[in-house]
Amino acid sequence: MSRPTGRAERAQRAGTGADLSDGSKDDDSYDYVIVGGGTAGCVLAARLSEDPGCRVCVIEGGPSDVGDERVLNLRNWINLLDSDYDYRYATVEQPRGNSHILHSRARVLGGCSSHNTLISFLPFPQDLEEWVRLGAAGWGPETLLPYRDRLRNTIQPVAEKDRNPIAHDFVTAAVNALDVPVIDDFNAHTFTDGAGFFSLAYDPGTGHRSSASVAYLHPVMGRPNLTLKLESRAYQVSRAEDGRLTQVKVGYADGTTGTVRAERELLLCAGAIDTPRLLMLSGIGPAHDLRALGIDVLNDLPGVGENLLDHPESVIVWETAGPLPPNSAMDSDAGLFVRRDAQQPGPDLMFHFYQVPFTVNTERLGYPKPKYGVCMTPNVPKARSRGRMWLRSADPEDKPALDFRYFTDPEGHDEQTVVDGLRIARQVAATGPLRDWLVREVAPGPELTTDEELSEYGRRVAHTVYHPAGTCRMGADGDAMAVLDPELRLRGEEGVRVVDASVFPSMPSINPMVTVLLTAERAADLITGRAGSQARRGTEDPTKVEQR
Repeated sequence: MSRPTGRAERAQRAGTGADLSDGSKDDDSYDYVIVGGGTAGCVLAARLSEDPGCRVCVIEGGPSDVGDERVLNLRNWINLLDSDYDYRYATVEQPRGNSHILHSRARVLGGCSSHNTLISFLPFPQDLEEWVRLGAAGWGPETLLPYRDRLRNTIQPVAEKDRNPIAHDFVTAAVNALDVPVIDDFNAHTFTDGAGFFSLAYDPGTGHRSSASVAYLHPVMGRPNLTLKLESRAYQVSRAEDGRLTQVKVGYADGTTGTVRAERELLLCAGAIDTPRLLMLSGIGPAHDLRALGIDVLNDLPGVGENLLDHPESVIVWETAGPLPPNSAMDSDAGLFVRRDAQQPGPDLMFHFYQVPFTVNTERLGYPKPKYGVCMTPNVPKARSRGRMWLRSADPEDKPALDFRYFTDPEGHDEQTVVDGLRIARQVAATGPLRDWLVREVAPGPELTTDEELSEYGRRVAHTVYHPAGTCRMGADGDAMAVLDPELRLRGEEGVRVVDASVFPSMPSINPMVTVLLTAERAADLITGRAGSQARRGTEDPTKVEQR
């Protein structure tokens, strides 16, 4: 096996694709090729390149985040949405929801961990137990949760200096109104409900992210066996001469193309939208749909693009008497979990408390935007609606169609969760000490009181917290809709695995970024054949940043 050329190594250090003097691109081969330098891809790149004899290549469509304050400054997250760092995927019409949602997907090294609020929850044990029931053998809490000790990110509750007084009063009001406990650290123990400040993956001293890129890749970018091809887009995977699905065609920013080959495995980590999109463009997916677009069918896998999951949420907005104190980690530092149904093992309603008025959807319905304000966002942790995504054409430049089918579950669970959430939010806002900050309810306004009125409003202003998942789910043998086996291997193929949120059989109740990190850590062990998380403790890279 030949090592990457000196030119490719220089390109890795420069953070771009191989830049050759004759204007062409090398057709490169590596031991592992990772498509997508996002949350999971960064973990795999760091872990697999720990072996100095193993050549690893990452193909990432966006630029580097190194030294980019717009990305590194956590509090700037909201300005990354609908920006040059965003792929901006629209949703199709949502008859029972909001048809104007722009589904942000990060176009930058680190993926959504370089783009989001970095709210960091360990997955609830009951959610992982559900995965096992759905056919993901070996993914129970007893296996996955110990990988928390491998995480390199700095994860800790919001620092005291960043805790805004109104957020403190929100937590106190929630405790007083709902008789729930204060949660000092949501990751310290299992809980069923409670209010508190979130844990974030950040550095309180600088306000910088502890993203997957910062924590995993930045310390190891000098490794000579690690090549980063940035602003380089993978647009088709194919079988190599040995029949394994280990080749990927890549388009570079300068208009040239090339083929990159994996001699061991090809690892697809492009996320719950772009991983199934890449598979379908390559002829892997529902055969009928692909043939209708003129795409030659390589592997009929009807589950590709199905089971599209998300965390929908609504919003209720209040005006405050004046500007709030400025201290904050990222303007949504505290939250609340409620268990409405005592028969459920965990919370079935969640709130983010925003120290800014989030009015992108209420203004569309004619509501005013207060100069100063706050909002609460009732969120559906275990939405029962299921959607799907599909290709609009065989042209890789065309964005796919996303249909989350928000609020379409037959039982009406998701809709009722939002209605209950709006009522509970009002209850908290009417309780001291939070009520002393608030002047009036701006949206929907106190005149909307019935279930029907609150449902109509709540669904029309509903948004997403950008958590698509499930579109290449793993499952048991015999499950016709399972795209992957429980070792993340693509059904009917050799040499390729998927490692990102698309593998989730069902949605975790909480923000899924840490679940993706844990999934990638375990995937590294599955790929290399290591015994598991216990086997490597104490042998970490000296650059490891411990979780707190």
